[in-house]
Amino acid sequence: MMNARKIAVKALSDIYKSGAYSNITLKNIFSQIQLSTTDKSFISALFYGVLDRKITIDCVLKKFLRKPVEKLGVITYAALQIAIYQIMFMDKTPDSAAVNESVNIVKNSREKYNSSLVNAILRSYLREGFVIPSENDINSLSIRFSCPEWIIDSFISDYGIDDTVKFLENSLIKPPITLRVNTQRTTAEELLQKLKCENINTEIVAENALSVIGSIDIENSPSFKKGYFHVQDMASQKSLSVLTPAANERILDLCASPGGKTFTMAQMMQNKGEIFAFDLYPHRVQMIHSGAKRLGLDIVKSYIGDATVFNDKIGKFNAVLCDVPCSGLGVIRRKPEIKYKENAVDNTIADIQLKILDNATNYLEDNGRILYSTCTLRKIENELLIKAFLDKHHEYEVKYQHTYMPHIDGTDGFYCALLTKSR
Repeated sequence: MMNARKIAVKALSDIYKSGAYSNITLKNIFSQIQLSTTDKSFISALFYGVLDRKITIDCVLKKFLRKPVEKLGVITYAALQIAIYQIMFMDKTPDSAAVNESVNIVKNSREKYNSSLVNAILRSYLREGFVIPSENDINSLSIRFSCPEWIIDSFISDYGIDDTVKFLENSLIKPPITLRVNTQRTTAEELLQKLKCENINTEIVAENALSVIGSIDIENSPSFKKGYFHVQDMASQKSLSVLTPAANERILDLCASPGGKTFTMAQMMQNKGEIFAFDLYPHRVQMIHSGAKRLGLDIVKSYIGDATVFNDKIGKFNAVLCDVPCSGLGVIRRKPEIKYKENAVDNTIADIQLKILDNATNYLEDNGRILYSTCTLRKIENELLIKAFLDKHHEYEVKYQHTYMPHIDGTDGFYCALLTKSR
């Protein structure tokens, strides 16, 4: 397991140096190194485990360090974190192995001068231990669930203490992997059997949706490469059934990357009609194009475009999807690094969201519909934003809105609202 631990340290170091997303960082590393399924699972457990519990682990470090954790070298810091995570949360790993391997990783790195420090801190921790607080004040919740206090305060303001605690508990649980069946190429029953032949166990959890049982690199499966499915959480899938895309409609997806919702809409439309899928950045537009090609969805046309700026050259649409940029706090169990970004609760993002929603009205046919959605649970980006929109646009009304709560719905944290012209 030495190499696996070393790779986990490298992945964490890359995150801390670049601020990249965790899923992209790990995917890039796995694409460059030949690893067994067991090693991939162990690396993923260490990598995401540390990110999930970073505040808790850092509290342990602060107890035994004489200098701020920020003053540690990035390799030293990551090596200490993975050792403490193993000791605190991985019962099957011997404490001695966790300590020795982290010491050796540092000893064989450019920060080898810190190897004795790593050994001393970890030995002190093993002797003295650390008690995780059990109270429900904000500081204790922050340490126990490894979530910044300002985010917890925001959740309590929106939902109260009980739902906040339940959400925080759920945020540390491994999220499900849900697949959307490409109905242009197969059925749920057929896909279940195809995946079974690939030693991937799944179960049908909804119409055209399968949940993966166990841990597997699903995007390396032959069925994925043949375009039989794409990965999409159930909340996202359910929200699109509210929009009801139909064959031969023209639909605009203003913030489409990476394309999951675009692809599901195209399948619901039986690959008939037109979907214009826009994103601000060329590489993200290429992701949409590649995904549509893999799935054989030729009604998807992907373009570079700013969702806040009206494009008078593309005409009117039956429906517009505004899956807007957001704080992402509904998916912290998938991307735990979001919790630690300084601008995670920057309220100016609501201004951008409202601009996008305002702009969407310019594209809508009479009797058309707009679906607004986010992967956050903050009301300032959800219900309160829709209220602000309606205050400006009296001709619109909310036909449906729902907040998906992970601990209630079993999905990602997600919000959607269907808007139509009332006059």
